Amino acid sequence: MSSPLEPSASPVVQASATDQAAVAEAEGATELIGVDLGGTAIKLGRFDRLGTLLAEAEVPTPKPAMPGAVSVVIAEAIDALDPDQRAGLVGIGLPGPTDAAARIARISINLPGWVDVPLADWLEPRLERRVTLANDANCALVGEAWRGAARGCEDTILLTLGTGVGGAILLGGELFTGHGGAAGELGLIGLDPDGPACRSGNRGSLEQHCSISGLARLSPLEPPELSRLAAAGDPEAQAVWDRYGQLLGIGLSSLIYVLTPRRVLIGGGLSAAFDHFLPALRRELEERVLAVSREGVEIRPCALGNGAGRLGAARLALQRLG
Repeated sequence: MSSPLEPSASPVVQASATDQAAVAEAEGATELIGVDLGGTAIKLGRFDRLGTLLAEAEVPTPKPAMPGAVSVVIAEAIDALDPDQRAGLVGIGLPGPTDAAARIARISINLPGWVDVPLADWLEPRLERRVTLANDANCALVGEAWRGAARGCEDTILLTLGTGVGGAILLGGELFTGHGGAAGELGLIGLDPDGPACRSGNRGSLEQHCSISGLARLSPLEPPELSRLAAAGDPEAQAVWDRYGQLLGIGLSSLIYVLTPRRVLIGGGLSAAFDHFLPALRRELEERVLAVSREGVEIRPCALGNGAGRLGAARLALQRLG
């Protein structure tokens, strides 16, 4: 399927021999850039090859977030973050799967016009740096495995709870993305065949029940206010988080049966309420999952917060391109 972007809006620039030579020279640069593309903001970090953050930036995501406009903003932000081109490798995390070669953004159900977008091919000649793409949740898990809550654990799954529900899988220390690069969309598994329609085409998906919009179906209050009330002992707020934890536990039960991870990480904006929904989540797992399948599994919040995605994107750039 071709990109829906109109040719006149495309930032594609054909790479000249000079461009190609500059890209090749950039491979020897000592620093890395990681980019985390979100629906609201684009977060960037410049790192050394040990993962130390050297500089950071955040810019608004264009509205509407069409591919051409986003690619221009990313390129300009990278130029501003690294004007001396110390970083020769760029990793970009996207809210959706990529192709197996990590060059094409296959689809993003929460961004308009993102179908088979050759983002790496667009950006490389413009930036004169090598570029690789990855699912944003995969980036977050790689970041947590490098310097966060998944460090030292070779079998981990991650769920990011926010505008959507993302997921990532680490098995035997390797990121699992499947033969076509699109595996690990854990938020799109089904919980209720008659539930709310999902943009993926599913109904009653984990995302529809455990994203911010799913929480809004349980309460009109914003998540921070629900957390504040629950912490103060309000029974209605506690009941909302209990139901939320139950739904999350139902979805997680299926994932644990299939993957039997040693560790489950919970990230995203709603992870701020981790302590409020964890008891119900644990109860659900104990009731639904055989002891042999959940033996030794740990449920933990992510350690790196909003910085995990850009760090993991930089790490994947180093692993794939360095």
